Amino acid sequence: MSITGIRGFNDILPEECAVWRRIEDEAVRVFTAFGFSEIRLPVVEKTELFLRSIGETTDIVEKQMYTFSDRHGESLALRPEGTAPLVRAYIEKRLYAASPATRLFYMGPMFRYERPQKGRYRQFHQIGAEVLGTESPMADAEALKMLETLFVSLGISGVEIEINSLGCPRCRPAYKEELKGFLADKTERLCDNCKGRIGKNPLRALDCKTPGCLTATHGAPAVSDFLCDACGGHFKGLRSALDMLGVAAKVNPRMVRGLDYYTRTTFEVTSGAGTLGAQNAIAAGGRYDGLVEELGGPATPCFGFAIGMERLALLVDRNRVEKRPLVLFLAMGDGAGEKGVEVAARLRDAGLRVVADYAEGSLKSRMKRADRMGAGYVIILGEDEIREGVLTVKDMTTGAQEKIAQDKIPALIKGRSQGAQA
Repeated sequence: MSITGIRGFNDILPEECAVWRRIEDEAVRVFTAFGFSEIRLPVVEKTELFLRSIGETTDIVEKQMYTFSDRHGESLALRPEGTAPLVRAYIEKRLYAASPATRLFYMGPMFRYERPQKGRYRQFHQIGAEVLGTESPMADAEALKMLETLFVSLGISGVEIEINSLGCPRCRPAYKEELKGFLADKTERLCDNCKGRIGKNPLRALDCKTPGCLTATHGAPAVSDFLCDACGGHFKGLRSALDMLGVAAKVNPRMVRGLDYYTRTTFEVTSGAGTLGAQNAIAAGGRYDGLVEELGGPATPCFGFAIGMERLALLVDRNRVEKRPLVLFLAMGDGAGEKGVEVAARLRDAGLRVVADYAEGSLKSRMKRADRMGAGYVIILGEDEIREGVLTVKDMTTGAQEKIAQDKIPALIKGRSQGAQA
């Protein structure tokens, strides 16, 4: 019996890895330009971290976390998201002591037990960024500008940014009571999850996509009507800053986040390209001004977001991903094998991607192998080439073949490849 992979835990094959590397390289370039530094976080944390930060009534904590007990009986969890671990590191390593504002980004796998679908898996990957230590709406706007810059650099168009404000612990309770009253006579339409949560957090119903909850919450009061002066001023400042930075964003009064730690600004970036279907969110986040203090650190206003790598990768044009062509190097005949080791090494030093084939067999069979491998070029070193001091280069796309001096081959192949990608 063959062993298969676990459902929802996907292999990322070589061709897709090239797309992922392009995204990751662009993210590092863009985020670094905005003053962010990378942090690498463990994939396993204490379960308590997520219970305290995400909220016990969320789907993540109730149903989706992968938890287990270690040999000492302590409950551990595979991280379902990156913000709480980053905040834990920020507090534990006293990063707040180094600078009044800390800008960090991270990349890596997250884990949630949910139904796999297009762009959503049980092991999924995120790129996230967090600004800790400033409550200025300009920080929120700059982070959104950074996201927009990344998407433009990746050639992704047709994205939409929606924003909202959830208020703060001072003004949100009044809104929650108003929303409870609005839903009081509509509970029979709500899904079982929302029925169970409506007493503690009725905002969950606004975030639910089941048909009954969408119907029940139609015409619900808007949180924007309940914002205190400080939250209203912050949201006005955000919209003004986005206008100043040239970032188009639409206010969506229904939009809330699924995690308990969010306050004030919340946002979501969706793709209108149709590639992702109903699950078209590619990035989301917001402000979480109370989380650092909740987890034992100093009062620290924060803003952050996460990008879904699987979904973003579906939107990247494969033709825009630079690929170095594979070159298959064939050593043929007596003396070619020993000299071929040196020649192949020099070609690699010159920047070519070279696989050396020293297997026995006819030239015809080895050329067929090169074709199956997807080689763009075949370089042949045989007795004639050794005697003449040249190499034979065959372009596998056009079939053209010529003898050329070794030192001219890298420029020839690179030039043709760049011309083909232009």
